[in-house]
Amino acid sequence: MTDVVIIGAGASGLVTAIVAGRRGKKVLILEKNNKVGKKLLATGNGKCNIGNQRPTLERFYSHNPKFIAQVFEGYGYQDIKQFFKSIGLELIEAKEGKVFPMSLQASSVVELLISECEQLGIKIICDAKVKKVSFRDNSFSLEYNDINMKSKKLVLATGHCSAPQLGGVMDGIGFARSFGHNIIKDFPTLVQLTSPFKEQYLSRMAGVKVESRVTLNTKSGTIQKQGDVLFTNYGLSGLAILDISRKVMEELKSTPEVTLEIDLMPKMSIEQLHSMMKKSLLKKSLKPLEIWMQGFINKKLILPILEPLKLEDETIGSIASNLEKLEPIVSKIKCFSFKINGNKGYKGAEVATGGIDTKEVEAHSMESKKQKGLYLVGEVLDVDGDRGGFNLHLAWVCGLRAGEAL
Repeated sequence: MTDVVIIGAGASGLVTAIVAGRRGKKVLILEKNNKVGKKLLATGNGKCNIGNQRPTLERFYSHNPKFIAQVFEGYGYQDIKQFFKSIGLELIEAKEGKVFPMSLQASSVVELLISECEQLGIKIICDAKVKKVSFRDNSFSLEYNDINMKSKKLVLATGHCSAPQLGGVMDGIGFARSFGHNIIKDFPTLVQLTSPFKEQYLSRMAGVKVESRVTLNTKSGTIQKQGDVLFTNYGLSGLAILDISRKVMEELKSTPEVTLEIDLMPKMSIEQLHSMMKKSLLKKSLKPLEIWMQGFINKKLILPILEPLKLEDETIGSIASNLEKLEPIVSKIKCFSFKINGNKGYKGAEVATGGIDTKEVEAHSMESKKQKGLYLVGEVLDVDGDRGGFNLHLAWVCGLRAGEAL
């Protein structure tokens, strides 16, 4: 009989295994994918945004916020840094508090974690598809690949359903439910958004990326995110869109559409933009307005701005002679309204919300309150974080806590 079986060789599963292994436990990891750490290898565009120096509570979300505070109590960025130093991985700190491996290679993170497991005698079996788990006679019974085995302790580190192409699954949710756990309904977040915007406009704008400020007005207040916005043939992507997507999806639960206001020139006030554009107008010019606007903005965005205002046939001179027509153009650039009706689903999502109800998990040990000896770590829990290394920070802390408790 094995001391500990961990289902899932992702971030939280590997750290749990290493910490438990260092304390003398015999650990086996069962991984459904054909290799370890598929999601880790894809993070940070292959550089692995391994964490954040400032993992403040407002960067995380759960139906039970108290749990987040309890999990992080006594575990900050320096604890994560020290753990990685212990396996030979040096970290570098970047803007917005983001942290990366010094090699800037996600593969370094995965290979050093695997190497530490090997040093500790921790066995990892890939292509191990766990079909059934149960508890009887004071031990856990597992069936994988037609093999039956027993373990004193069981850790669910299976992740969640985001990025199924990288191995995202609902297996852990199903196993937890079989032990009586309540499951909080999920939806994709850090995800691209779809739009019912006119098809001809979407196709015209597709491929344009603009540094923007994105605003969502809700009954409870205004949410703003700044960063790049990528226009696509289905709607919107880019970092600002990923950042605001969670709030958008929450709003879409109660309405079929929401409107995002995109400031295409966030570094200028509306008065500054109006003044700059006004000074460049020539009253006698017969050049099309569309040509003139290329001096200010990506040409693919011009007709989607002008046509709804019915100004596409104007000339520079006609606008110069009637400055009232300039005002809606400036307003449209500063507040480009864009309707949103959905998202690109889990295949495009970096994270899934929802998961195992954290009211049923002991925060200081990650042990289930429903089943003694069962531990629940990482994405499988009803906790998710913002972009910028926060979700991985959660995974590492869960692993440290569970490993120590085991």
